[in-house]
Amino acid sequence: MNWSTDRRGFLAAGGAFLATLASAPKLAWAADGSTLRIRVTSDFQVLDPFGEIGELDDIIPRMCTVTLCRMPDMRAGHTVIPYAAKTYEWTSPSTLAFTLHDGLKWTGDFGPVTAEDVKYSFERIKGSDSAWAYQFEKLDHVEVTGEKTGILHLTEPFKPFEVIALPYYGGHLVCKAATEAAGGSFTTEMPAQCGPYLFDTWEQNAKVTLKRNPDWPLEKPQFDVVEIYIVTDDQAALLAYEADAFDFTRVAVASAADLKANPPAGAALIEAPSTRYVWLTINMNAEPLKDLRVRQAIQYAYDGEAVLQGAYGGLTSRSAGVIQPGTPYSRPANHIATRDVAKAQALLAEAGAEGLVLNLYCTTDSVALATAQIIQASLAEAGITIEIQPTEDAAYWALGDKAQGEGYKSIELVLMNFAGGVDPTENLVWFRPDQIGIYNWSFFDSAEYEELYQKSLTEQDEAARTAIFHRMEDLMEDSGGFIFICFEPYLAIHDDNLTPVILPDGHPDPTRFTAS
Repeated sequence: MNWSTDRRGFLAAGGAFLATLASAPKLAWAADGSTLRIRVTSDFQVLDPFGEIGELDDIIPRMCTVTLCRMPDMRAGHTVIPYAAKTYEWTSPSTLAFTLHDGLKWTGDFGPVTAEDVKYSFERIKGSDSAWAYQFEKLDHVEVTGEKTGILHLTEPFKPFEVIALPYYGGHLVCKAATEAAGGSFTTEMPAQCGPYLFDTWEQNAKVTLKRNPDWPLEKPQFDVVEIYIVTDDQAALLAYEADAFDFTRVAVASAADLKANPPAGAALIEAPSTRYVWLTINMNAEPLKDLRVRQAIQYAYDGEAVLQGAYGGLTSRSAGVIQPGTPYSRPANHIATRDVAKAQALLAEAGAEGLVLNLYCTTDSVALATAQIIQASLAEAGITIEIQPTEDAAYWALGDKAQGEGYKSIELVLMNFAGGVDPTENLVWFRPDQIGIYNWSFFDSAEYEELYQKSLTEQDEAARTAIFHRMEDLMEDSGGFIFICFEPYLAIHDDNLTPVILPDGHPDPTRFTAS
């Protein structure tokens, strides 16, 4: 693995890098059929499944390691597909047996991928402080029955396990011997790889290059090389795409109308609903916001329609929770569904909180900034002054992390978004009491919510399960700690002779991209 360009060096040279991309000659993409070029918005932080959280954190391990099964393209449904597992089947409501494909092997002379690696990978996350420990909450243990065979034993029947745990993040396999040799964990350098691609070079905050693994035993990926460009600014990325710097990139929703009306020559647009949910976190622990009346004032002052039109171009609708609208489990409506500035002002007066000044943190992408500015304007009408704090990804995700110090207790407002999952529990898990100081930045602490969450994991009756989820989202909204904004539309542009595969969490899977 080659390393170059520290963060400061990139920031100094970033303008030149983008200028180079945008001024590149227009060439036929992947003229030799061997190179795929995609763009992401931020660099990776950690490649160990134990700690990965960002988009590129997920993409690279997906390319360089394997999961027992994987999801299809987001437009093709949510049925899991065996992957590293040649076969896997539920042998009882609480046991899942698997057999690994022959020929899967680790780099660095660490030998074949084995059932012991599966056991080690899953059990080191189970019950740990990893963000993905919840995925394995119902895993009791992994029984190794042979070099390539094993049985996943759950504590009780839980069918969503196969979509919650196996295809994503914590489901990425690591090499037991290599990881133990590395001290039990790793960050930016993988001690062993086994996937269809191998990590080649990293230009920090600029570009990652991966090359096809010559020892990969399953279906060969089409491209010899995948280049992943890191460009934060959506508009700059679109200009670079039009100059043939990439073959695939997500685009800002603000660009949708123009792209539909005037698509670049040879380009295709993907427009689809996504599982990525957006909400405003209101920290109930912060002193100005401890009064429920103040939090409710913010909820009443919020102009949801202005956000949907101004930041999202009318391409999506208001959400009533963190469960995707249009699904059987989604809540039908918000309790505070109509804006009422006078009500907000009255609540502030009652609480003695006139002249309130609050910090609002958000990421630096264009949609987040536009949303924050609209929130700022709408709350100003109620007499609340909002100071926007745009924050780069690495610092942003540390805001509510208790491991970074005491600062997490005093953040006030945060515009947040998560890549949602297929089962509602994947979206609701982050607001449990044990997530305070991890990803529950509102300090929402409800014993009833936790009780309902645990019940939802094993409830078999669909009507009862739906009622549980509705009540959980009622509790969230009624706490005053949340404003549900929307589920983001997924928009991307790509060369029209390219067929991308986009996973339900909105992340591309370059191992399955094909070209005609």
